[in-house]
Amino acid sequence: MSTASASTPPWHREAFSHEALLYAGQDEFAGAALAFLRSGLQAGEPMLVVVRGSKIAMLRAELGADADRVQFADMEEIGTNPARIIPAWRDFVDAQPPGHAFRGIGEPIWAGRSPAELAECQRHEALLNLAFVDSGRWRLLCPYDTTTLPSDVLDEAHRSHPVILDRDDERPSSGYRGLEALAAPFDWPLADPPSTTEQLAFGEGALTRVREFVRRHADRAGLGQKRAADLVLAANEVATNTLCHGGGRGILRIWTEADALVCEVADRGRIDQPLVDRQAPALGEENSRGLWIAHQVCDLVQIRSFAAGSVVRLHMRRL
Repeated sequence: MSTASASTPPWHREAFSHEALLYAGQDEFAGAALAFLRSGLQAGEPMLVVVRGSKIAMLRAELGADADRVQFADMEEIGTNPARIIPAWRDFVDAQPPGHAFRGIGEPIWAGRSPAELAECQRHEALLNLAFVDSGRWRLLCPYDTTTLPSDVLDEAHRSHPVILDRDDERPSSGYRGLEALAAPFDWPLADPPSTTEQLAFGEGALTRVREFVRRHADRAGLGQKRAADLVLAANEVATNTLCHGGGRGILRIWTEADALVCEVADRGRIDQPLVDRQAPALGEENSRGLWIAHQVCDLVQIRSFAAGSVVRLHMRRL
């Protein structure tokens, strides 16, 4: 995907325009977001806004009666696991009439995100370019608060968005990676597990042991019956992928963090389809089923593909 020139704003093209809005504090956010939404209302464009609840309340109050013409969704509900955000946007995009312009605002990144959540939010932002490259003529505005986010997060926003908006300035991002780089197997490093990690080597015929191992640790961590069952289901699905597509053998590691139980499956396979875990599998399609299920039941899933193999890390909060 090529970026637009400064003289030809990207939303005048018949294409998806993924834009990072750099704003300084609540007032700048309100001014930019309301201008964006009122422009869309004037043009009769369908709109979806996915931000935190406090910002939804503010935007609704400012828009008044026009707020009913905008769809809103709470990012703290949809985006707790950032991999669930693209499917939500997909539902919105697929509901639009062919050839009709539309727009959205999505803010998955804020200062309170944990380091693991932040990394997956940044991955999400990059994958939006791939997920919607041929999705029609629409704008997606992704706000970043420059007063609360560190410089490295803002730098990454330039790399994952083809267009940057900063107050009254709009320009192509000189740091944007491009689709080919964004589609490459994802190999950002993961934090090292603690020294207290327990592990289980498994192979063919060992899924029962995998489930028992995870269940024992989930019960010990106090996840509760439902969340323990969900983690066992996710681990079983990922381990099944290892047996079918990851060389037939893997290592299961599990440990407790301050607020979560973490379960990791490592094998010698390669995950080279960047959107495989963010697209609902078609009826009868089994290859992507396990990763999709893991995202639906876990609070966070981290997927990496390294030269030596792949790692899937499942996070379940201890509520």
